[in-house]
Amino acid sequence: MKTMTLREAQTTVDDWIKTIGVRYFNELTNMAMLTEEVGEVARIMARRYGEQSEKESDKTKDLGDEMADVLWVLICLANQTGVDLTAAFQKNLEKKTVRDATRHLDNEKLK
Repeated sequence: MKTMTLREAQTTVDDWIKTIGVRYFNELTNMAMLTEEVGEVARIMARRYGEQSEKESDKTKDLGDEMADVLWVLICLANQTGVDLTAAFQKNLEKKTVRDATRHLDNEKLK
């Protein structure tokens, strides 16, 4: 399988939506879908790694697949709103690097 950049993922999702998916759901529908998908990831995390017991029906859930669903809808929203995720992520990483240069190193709770 070929590795894919965020920019390529945005183009791939856009092409898929326009050929197979017919059209994008509106932004508010996609926002609700994103919330739903994050909830599915949260359910797996709470049961598999948290203190809740995992139900038999949850044991076959694929965490990676659920995370990919989150990414898919997030990419849809980025495409719909004109956000270049590559540029946004790079800018966000730079912000965090400057803001948190010593914050975590100085945090006694992390030692």
